[in-house]
Parts: sequence; C-alpha cells; structure tokens
Amino acid sequence: MAMKRVAIEFGMGTDLRGEDYTKAAIRALKDALWHNSLTIGPALGFSGDAMIVDILIGVAQPEAVDRDAVAAILPYGTARVECVEGGLDIEKDDGSGRTVMANAAVIVSFDLAIGAQA
Repeated sequence: MAMKRVAIEFGMGTDLRGEDYTKAAIRALKDALWHNSLTIGPALGFSGDAMIVDILIGVAQPEAVDRDAVAAILPYGTARVECVEGGLDIEKDDGSGRTVMANAAVIVSFDLAIGAQA
C-alpha cells in the first residue's frame, strides 16, 4: 500500500458522572470529527469509503473502551481504533467516583496505489 496521510484532527471528551471510558472516547472522536469537513478525497477522485481512518484514543483505562462502538461513529471510511494509556481521571472531592477524560487523534489517509478506483 502507498498510504498518504492527508489530515489529522484532535478532540477531547469527558464522562462527568458515569466513569464510562467508551462514552468519553466517543465524545472525543466526535469533537475531532464534527469540527471539519474534508474535501481532499473528492478533489483527488476518492470516495469517502476509500478513507483509512486511524483513531488513537488516550484514556486512563484503555482496556475499558469498546473499540467497535468508537469505530461505529464514522460516517464512512475504514476505521482502525487503537487505545492507549492517557487522558485523565479526576477524583470527585467527596470520594464518590471520578470524571474521566479521553483524548482522540484522528488520522485520515488514502491508499494512493489504488488511485480513484475506490
């Protein structure tokens, strides 16, 4: 494959009360995605489905993220989700739990070897 990176976006998401790392990860992904509109694919003759989207999620408990649920947010393209240790957990002052924060990096690439065939 002749992969070419064409865009990178970043986002942040939280779950204030539920301590749900997947919810925070999805919100971080949406934060990154919903603030842009990529036009480079069509300009190069690619369809949206030809996009390869690498999603890197940073949370304090990466194993707690449902990667399929995160990938399902994409409107098109092929998602590859990786979760790593990162983000931030903030303990509540009364000891009743924590707020969780996730960071997302979204990297969009195209396989230039297939050209506009996609």
